[in-house]
Amino acid sequence: MPIFSPRRYQPPFYPVQREPWPMRAFTAFERTVKGWLFGCRMCGNCILQETAFVCPMTCPKGLRNGLCGGATPDHCEVDPSRPCTWYVIYHRAERLGRVEKLLEINAPVDGSRVGHETWLEMIRFWRERKQGPHPLDFFFKRKKFKEEWERFFYELRQPEWWQGDAEYHPPAYQEPLSLLEANLRTGVFVTTAEIAPPLGASGEIIHKKVGWLKGYVAAANFTDNASASARMNSMASSKICLDAGLEPVMQLQARDRSRVVIEADAMGAAGLGIRNILCLSGDHHRFGPAPMSKPDQFDMDSIQVLWMLRRMRDEGIYLDGRRIKRRPQFFLGAAASPFGAPPAYEAIRAEKKINAGAQFIQTQPIFDYDRFTEWLEALDRRNLLDKVYILAGLIPLKSARAAHFMADDVPGVVIPAEIVKRMDEAGDKEGQQEEGVAIALEMIEKLKNTPGISGMHVMAVHWEAIVPRLVEESGVPRPVVQALPEAERAPAPEKPGIVAQTA
Repeated sequence: MPIFSPRRYQPPFYPVQREPWPMRAFTAFERTVKGWLFGCRMCGNCILQETAFVCPMTCPKGLRNGLCGGATPDHCEVDPSRPCTWYVIYHRAERLGRVEKLLEINAPVDGSRVGHETWLEMIRFWRERKQGPHPLDFFFKRKKFKEEWERFFYELRQPEWWQGDAEYHPPAYQEPLSLLEANLRTGVFVTTAEIAPPLGASGEIIHKKVGWLKGYVAAANFTDNASASARMNSMASSKICLDAGLEPVMQLQARDRSRVVIEADAMGAAGLGIRNILCLSGDHHRFGPAPMSKPDQFDMDSIQVLWMLRRMRDEGIYLDGRRIKRRPQFFLGAAASPFGAPPAYEAIRAEKKINAGAQFIQTQPIFDYDRFTEWLEALDRRNLLDKVYILAGLIPLKSARAAHFMADDVPGVVIPAEIVKRMDEAGDKEGQQEEGVAIALEMIEKLKNTPGISGMHVMAVHWEAIVPRLVEESGVPRPVVQALPEAERAPAPEKPGIVAQTA
């Protein structure tokens, strides 16, 4: 068991190419010492300085920028026998007064560096840099030493191809790129909805559900192999939806994809005219049906995906530095779990996503309004509500069984006991559906009058036909902007233009 970190979930990395034996011996020594202290996996890019000296690579997902939506104070969602690595990081960062360090957006692992020693590399970098930190300053100029120490390790862990930081990066364009963005900019309460992609190869069910939603929602989300279960992919589903006359939100999850595939899929979506992309880390492989796929750690997380796609759009570069002649147009979104962790932790997670490039956030379903407003207040304390559009999640309960399932088995979802009781006492199937609609309408009434909320995202879970009724009976507006001028669909300029206010 490591001294400073939870035990590692997977074994250490080894180099892609075999090293000479003297270096192999030194690397083995370093691997042993760091494994004993930190549970080190030899990722080749140590970020202990930023994560309160707890190794984030002990996380089963290998998340390098914060916890996932299913984490709890009690245990990891992937392996309940272990604590959540990122809860350990947050707790220690609080004790050490280093919480703000957690805002830095860390790079994904460089495969050419994994398994290699880093101590000698650190010494070489320090000698070549010639800017400190100088050992004597530790005794005589402590403030200068601390500043140089922090700068040294920042430059060491942030490669030139990544350039991560802890700053807010607003979009470098002026006019809205999608109908969803245009509607959100009007300030009118906006509704989006979710359509589950079909299990089969036919797009007929998508056309049918688009027919129900068109005119009532500004855009429709398509999940991307949620719960690690295969369906028609989000890009194909989004294209069918777009051709049917409703703007899609393509979900793009990092699980099962390398950074190369993520870049390629995002660029392909842009080429098909898909503008809205919701960036997700994805559910772990263990939540999928058997047989489970090889549980490799994720190549990227949602924050890294946001950072990479924003730079593709605004700076016109791929991750490897190649220039993009015709830049993609993305309105970038992220998910949030207001009930997944204490509001202060979730606010840090949300801030990293917003800083990286998230322009809108769709949340997990809201059943506990008071706890949801605690999350909003935590975001407000970090001055985030003016930087992002928040679409509060809403699930109309279809049955008492569904209420019990979500309350007991879905990470990040909290359903108060009184709501479960109402569903239990609602009578037969039809009565339960009507009670679920009544509960949803009560929540919509609260949400549409909540400062900081730009709209709602309805996840009807194969009950998409109920969405028009919810919109009509709640009195929320239908989409205001129905089309964008052709000029606003032109490619982004080669150089960043005027920065737009996104909220």
